[in-house]
Amino acid sequence: MTWRWRYENANGAEVTDRPLPREVFPSQADAESWLGENWRELLESGVEQVTLLEEDRVEYARMSLRSE
Repeated sequence: MTWRWRYENANGAEVTDRPLPREVFPSQADAESWLGENWRELLESGVEQVTLLEEDRVEYARMSLRSE
């Protein structure tokens, strides 16, 4: 199984119009650790929220990158 992040704008639409990292991870923990280290750069690139996917299954959705 592989894990990956789907990058989304504030409306929940996938951000595909700019170059963003397309990392694939062997575990949920690896994906979450990577996000913890890279969320600021994603936010600066226009990503407002993320969804974590295991293959095509949604683990959790629409996690904001803003500290509100």
